[in-house]
Amino acid sequence: MTVPLLELDVRPILRAGGEPFGQIMQAVASLVPGQGLRLLATFKPVPLFSVLGAKGFSHEVRELVGGDWEVVFRPTDVAAGVAASATAASDGSDWPDPLHHLDNRELDPPEPMVRILTATEEMKTGEVLSALLCREPIFLLPELAKRGHAWRGGFEPDGTTYKILVRIGTGKQATV
Repeated sequence: MTVPLLELDVRPILRAGGEPFGQIMQAVASLVPGQGLRLLATFKPVPLFSVLGAKGFSHEVRELVGGDWEVVFRPTDVAAGVAASATAASDGSDWPDPLHHLDNRELDPPEPMVRILTATEEMKTGEVLSALLCREPIFLLPELAKRGHAWRGGFEPDGTTYKILVRIGTGKQATV
């Protein structure tokens, strides 16, 4: 039995000058096993391809009449394994307290990403870095994974501060 796609139209948010990444990730988190996401946007959301690819989703892209885009994200065969490992790693009990803290909320991109990546180069395997950001670091996450670092992140209760923890050299990623 095929599970129907969840549809999310972020065009109104984008046209109003907003950032829909949080809503997209909430929609992805709400998917049931085997369910995909049909996303409607005003541009081709290329950075999202690697973010959701890392979560076990393939994508199909189609330009719509008027210049809008439709992207269908479908779970791949390995998506169940990715979800299971993210859930198992998300409790944080095996992570030490952060040794380094960065407050990047007042910096313009790409400076927060540069500061975090530079700091990780000075750290030892297993050490943890904590950083505060003013937005979800969608370009940073694939870089951390490529370098073999684990990460956990999410918005703080204030809804405007994104806190990320980076564990050096562990090679597993999870979001909380």
